[in-house]
Amino acid sequence: MKNNISIRTILFSAVSITLLHSCSNLKLKTEGRISKGIFPEGKKGPSTNFTGNAFNTGLIEPDSIYNTLVGNVYFEPGARSNWHLHPGGQILIILDGKGYHQIKDQPKQKLKKGDVVKCPPNVLHWHGASPDVGMQQMYIVPNTGKGIVDWKQAVTDEEYTGL
Repeated sequence: MKNNISIRTILFSAVSITLLHSCSNLKLKTEGRISKGIFPEGKKGPSTNFTGNAFNTGLIEPDSIYNTLVGNVYFEPGARSNWHLHPGGQILIILDGKGYHQIKDQPKQKLKKGDVVKCPPNVLHWHGASPDVGMQQMYIVPNTGKGIVDWKQAVTDEEYTGL
């Protein structure tokens, strides 16, 4: 009987250690990834406007009272928008992850959770995730009576990496 208790104790300890080790490995494997947040994933953005996988969820459609468009975009690692401009401007609020924003002919700006970016009206820019970590952003497009977005060419790999 004593041997059975010892064997059970040893087996229980071995299984417990294995489970703890597996759980700690799982945590390490998911580190650096971000959640897709409180909003639904949304629709995949078209390859004509995005490089990589970006998912958009509209939250507020403009109307005659609120002349503003609000939505959420989740960029998978390495995903980015094309160059584009907004006739009425745009505000980005970074909800999670890491990424970049760049105005044409200006240095690329690093983005992280909590950053807020104002994109002036009619200014060519792009934004997207870092190569290794995705990014979730809320976008606000005010003054939609002036237009919403004017898509341009894709951001090249050289522009994205800064090489």
